[in-house]
Amino acid sequence: MSSSTVVKCRVCGHQNRVPAAADGKPRCGNCHEPLPWIAEAGDDDFAEVVEAAAIPVVLDLWAVWCGPCRAVSPVLEELAGEMAGKIKLVKVDIDHAPKLADRFGVQAVPTLMVMKRGRVVAQRAGAAPAPVLRAWIDESLRAA
Repeated sequence: MSSSTVVKCRVCGHQNRVPAAADGKPRCGNCHEPLPWIAEAGDDDFAEVVEAAAIPVVLDLWAVWCGPCRAVSPVLEELAGEMAGKIKLVKVDIDHAPKLADRFGVQAVPTLMVMKRGRVVAQRAGAAPAPVLRAWIDESLRAA
């Protein structure tokens, strides 16, 4: 079973528990606005957290020792907030998920992917500023 996190609604400030995997999209229990959906996944729960997601997933394959990964993480979290209800951000630490790193052929971190209904529709390696990542995600969401 996957875990959950507490997320503060950007509209009303209400604290909400958001599960890593669920049907639909998370909404604030108070004002019903979409909530940012940020989760972690690993080898054991990837199918439940990512492949079964009802909305597109921005997958961040990263490592603790990677400086660019640590730099891009807050940018991705901010974009997940701005795009609440449209995307789910899922972080995978490749050092703790070697099967996923092998499956996706990760050769550089961060490796970012956009997945729809369990299939990769876009992929890029390396960190980038928020406007570049926002444009890449928007373009990827329009694809396939």
